[in-house]
Amino acid sequence: MTTVRGCEMPDTLLYDIEANVWCRLEDSGLLTLGMTAYACSLSGDIVACMPRKPGKEVQQGKSCATVESGKWVGPVKAPVAGEIVEVNQQAVDDPTSINEDPYGAGWLIRMRPLDWQTESIRLLGGQAARDAYAAKMDEEGFGGC
Repeated sequence: MTTVRGCEMPDTLLYDIEANVWCRLEDSGLLTLGMTAYACSLSGDIVACMPRKPGKEVQQGKSCATVESGKWVGPVKAPVAGEIVEVNQQAVDDPTSINEDPYGAGWLIRMRPLDWQTESIRLLGGQAARDAYAAKMDEEGFGGC
């Protein structure tokens, strides 16, 4: 695992830089996704997580969940279009898991991507993701996680 300004960024994940979302394509073909450590740091302590229900289809860039912190309420945007098939009930019941372990216990949803091959092209991983986040953090004046 590497870090950018103290924010963890696992090398095995893909990132939607604009939406501050990570995702991982599972062997089953499902996509697991959640908020990045950077997004969690910007949000502050998350007090509520309200994912869309299984069976719902979401479009790329549209909300697949809403999270609330003491200073922010907003959408978590889907990195690709797909059907939500599973919600992380632990994150709903205990939203602190999102801040404490955003890449593990704090994942938000699993979805079945509709067009992974086409839509995933814009997602970044590895050094490209780290460089893009470093530039974004510079632009936004972010001090670090």
